[in-house]
Amino acid sequence: MKRLIAFLFLAFAVVCSAQNLKPEFQAFSGGLLKLTPKVTKGFHKFQLTVDVAPWAFQATGEVQAPGGDPDVLLNALFDGDLYAVLAYIPSAASGTDGEEYQVGFFDMMLYYEEEATKIRNLQFKLLPPANDEWAMGILKDAQESGSLVGNVWGGKYERAITKASADPMDKKKLQAMQGKKKKKLSDDDGTISTKKRRVEAEPAPAPSKKAAAPASKKEKKAKKKQDCDDPSLSVKERRQCKMKQK
Repeated sequence: MKRLIAFLFLAFAVVCSAQNLKPEFQAFSGGLLKLTPKVTKGFHKFQLTVDVAPWAFQATGEVQAPGGDPDVLLNALFDGDLYAVLAYIPSAASGTDGEEYQVGFFDMMLYYEEEATKIRNLQFKLLPPANDEWAMGILKDAQESGSLVGNVWGGKYERAITKASADPMDKKKLQAMQGKKKKKLSDDDGTISTKKRRVEAEPAPAPSKKAAAPASKKEKKAKKKQDCDDPSLSVKERRQCKMKQK
């Protein structure tokens, strides 16, 4: 009985956890996809590589050729009718370049003429600069959590998928993002260099003049004695000078 209660409690916790997960979607244009011309047992091999923040990953797998015709998807890729949609749970990891990268992806689908295809053997690989153990751990957790969500390609997520598909990430957008990043780094370097030049150009502060230390009693006495021995004084004047010092 206790085991049954524990099992039911665990099942309830899993269901609640799955309901709280809200996957998001990001589309990528066919221009970022690579497709093998050869079809093996009705499937093309494909590869999607993105390495611009907030993405740094490679997805590989196999996609079924419609009707077994190897030219259908190749022509669709050329015509811009084939694109990928990535499903992920928002989970960011810091890259070694200081940027934040999304690494919580758990599924992907290729769409041909806005219709989902059939893919298999999907695998994700994190790329530098966001592929350390911490990022790998987030990816693993996301894939385990994503399995609780079930099939996301349609149903209540169809609207979110359609919205993402309307504005896919392409090479031009990635290049623009990369250009902004380089400009930011260049501006930061320029600011540091300007500050450095400004500091180097500033004159060094003049050494402060220390006030002369007051003469000691011994020094004063020696000076007075030296004054009485002045050769310009007469014998009488010297005697009077020394008598005054006593």
